[in-house]
Amino acid sequence: MKLRKVTAASAAVLALALSATACGSDDKDDAGSGSSGGGTIKVGIKYDQPGLGLKEPDGSFSGFDVDVATYVAKELGYDADKIEFVETKSADRENAIARGDVKFIAATYSINDERKEKVNFAGPYLLAHQDLLVKTDSDIAKGTDLNGKKLCSVTGSTSAQNVKKDIAPDAQLKELGGYSECIAALQSGAVDAVTTDDSILAGFAAQDKYKGQFKLTGLKLSNENYGIGVKKDDTATTDKINAALTKMVSDGSWQKAVDANFGPAGYKNEPAPKIGDIVS
Repeated sequence: MKLRKVTAASAAVLALALSATACGSDDKDDAGSGSSGGGTIKVGIKYDQPGLGLKEPDGSFSGFDVDVATYVAKELGYDADKIEFVETKSADRENAIARGDVKFIAATYSINDERKEKVNFAGPYLLAHQDLLVKTDSDIAKGTDLNGKKLCSVTGSTSAQNVKKDIAPDAQLKELGGYSECIAALQSGAVDAVTTDDSILAGFAAQDKYKGQFKLTGLKLSNENYGIGVKKDDTATTDKINAALTKMVSDGSWQKAVDANFGPAGYKNEPAPKIGDIVS
């Protein structure tokens, strides 16, 4: 009799444990609650890139990357009010993913072989091109014109290094913490040009406070395939994000986001890339 009582109690404890486990593993958690839990998701974006990822004065967020991240998160099971946007600067993107600070990153994150060794990439979801932003009266018209000139880019970005290595070895590099700092340096004359992706530069050039002051050279110095960074070997989340990106293109939401965020700057975007189609 005593043995039967113990067995019954153990069975009850086991049932409770199984029940609790089942309640704690719903589809949303599997989809990407990451380290935040509680039915929310942390997503890495940029805070200082108009037209792509910008934190507005009222605390809201705007830009193409924000729209893409919001769409993807919804497909993973999270409404907009369940998204916590986390600032992820270029130099810290791989670490933020590895630490579990964010579930995924949509932050003008160009796919390349070195980065693929550290993170998974979904996408690409936009094909941009490296370009130069200069003052409207600048005589810089081609890459070699940068020799002897001051060129600004952001710490951790490969853009300026690529220019110095392949195009203008005598360019004087100046690396700052954010693109807004580079644009301010260009406005003041502290640098002669800013280099990064044309999508980013177009967003800055379209701001009211800079209208008419800058121009894009249109050089298309490189192809930048924007992907969404995910923790290394997290194939399940990567596949879900790829499915979400495919749906975003097919239902027209991708083009609407492009028009809303880049249209005012007159930016000529490339067609939506196919998943896994990397343009070298």
